[in-house]
Amino acid sequence: MPPRALTPSGIILVDKPAGPTSFDIVAAVRRRTGARTGHTGTLDPFATGLLLLLSGAATRLQARFVGLDKRYLTEIDLTARTSTGDPEGEVVEEHEPPVREALEEMLERLRGEVELRVPAASAVKIGGERAYRLHRRGVVVEMPMRRSTVHDLRLGRFEEGVARLDLRVSTGTYVRALADALGGHCRSLRRTEIGPFSVDEADPERVVAVEEALGRL
Repeated sequence: MPPRALTPSGIILVDKPAGPTSFDIVAAVRRRTGARTGHTGTLDPFATGLLLLLSGAATRLQARFVGLDKRYLTEIDLTARTSTGDPEGEVVEEHEPPVREALEEMLERLRGEVELRVPAASAVKIGGERAYRLHRRGVVVEMPMRRSTVHDLRLGRFEEGVARLDLRVSTGTYVRALADALGGHCRSLRRTEIGPFSVDEADPERVVAVEEALGRL
């Protein structure tokens, strides 16, 4: 790797649109800066919001940033489950949505430490192969459970079977898994915060100095 690949060095905050993968965003930034570039946690293609990228020499600090809590806004369609937990999957179950009081009780059980089943369409490796690749081939596997912490979970608008949630969770939490636990699927998903960093300050052209970024942790 040539020396120039180590600069610019710092953190780049990007507001990802729906459609491209997180790796598409990383590749675009790498082409623009000429520096080695890494991510601290991906978003599904249908999701939008904050990606925290490390540029140049800052890539060696990945371990300092990957464990940060995340905040999301999501709309969950509680009338149907899908095979992927999002709009891109096939509907596998349809039902009447719960009333608001029942939904509030369900949400209460999902606050704090919870165990959620990892979605089949995820990057978790099963027998050495990514789960989403097995899913695309129609291979059915028993997905593992993952312990997560839901620090904050608030119900906003709830109309026509669609609930809008504002939640803050530990790293590695699949919001699609939470949606499935409620009997629905994510219709939309937006990441608004990673630790102390907000999507409101996203600017793909700006490289935040390592010292400034670490000072905020």
